[in-house]
Amino acid sequence: MDLALTGDQLALRESVAGLFAEQATPERVRAAEARGHDAALWRVLVQSGVPTMGVPEELGGGGATVSDLVVVAIEAGRRVAPVDLPGAWAAAHLLAGSPAGHGLVGAVGAGEVLPALALRPLRNGSAGPVAGAAAADVVVALDGDELVALSRPEGTVAEPLPDLAAAALAEVSTAVWSQRRVLATGAAAVRAHADAGSLWRVLTAAALEGLRQEALRLGVAYVLDRHAFGVPIAWFQTVQHRLADVATAGDGAELLVHEAAWARDTGDPRAAALARMAFLFAARTAQETAAASLHFHGGYGYTLEYDVQLYYRRARGWPLALGAPRHELRALATDLFAGAA
Repeated sequence: MDLALTGDQLALRESVAGLFAEQATPERVRAAEARGHDAALWRVLVQSGVPTMGVPEELGGGGATVSDLVVVAIEAGRRVAPVDLPGAWAAAHLLAGSPAGHGLVGAVGAGEVLPALALRPLRNGSAGPVAGAAAADVVVALDGDELVALSRPEGTVAEPLPDLAAAALAEVSTAVWSQRRVLATGAAAVRAHADAGSLWRVLTAAALEGLRQEALRLGVAYVLDRHAFGVPIAWFQTVQHRLADVATAGDGAELLVHEAAWARDTGDPRAAALARMAFLFAARTAQETAAASLHFHGGYGYTLEYDVQLYYRRARGWPLALGAPRHELRALATDLFAGAA
């Protein structure tokens, strides 16, 4: 197993890093917080082919591997880019997997449709709150044993729900999202939705890993600059050890994210379990790193003027799109130990 980035992936990383540095500046991120989505950034991504880069080439996509998508997701997370790429990629994956969704895939590539994924099945006609749905035109959801693409009648809007992570949350109710296209039925629908959820976990883990890297950089830069008792506060061992701890744990999270992507690309039977591991560990390391960096900023870290609070809030909020972490931990235990004596 070689998890090192290829030459093409290194070039891709450089390209998308420049794109997000230019198009997802802290000022743009703050301006998009109310709705959680930057439409201008999304248009740039569409022009670059990013939303459909994981779609097969025969359907007009880029044919990228999950490992390629991870490279982009890390850079998006590094800038806390105000677009829901993991949800859009996972939804496009489902649309591409069904002949009934191929027309919508083309519309995504043309910038006419923005897709989102409801991670939890519809219950009593509702699946919410759904990350990305406040900006989406189509939400792919599991309704009983039917995988469906839901859209709203022309003229209706999805009201965003307030949230501290600027995740473009909205309630998805069939009373509003009343237009329905069936993509699959029966066991095939359930399997496809579960597979898309696994893909979302890997890509969200990657975004959280990028967030962690930048939160650590912000923390290190601050403790080197901030002085107390005549020396930088980075001189104090308590600060050094805490940042060293989160940096070391983060290196492990980064490796696990790439391994989970590799497992999906190679069809490894551990792919689902590795996706859960990567998601849980990346979420934990991102939260701990952002918390440590914010803590070392002192009271300044809680003010809107400092960027570290943007990272702390998203590190706490992004993983909650899947629900309480304890449910994911139980599912991982089932993946690993079901059938064991």
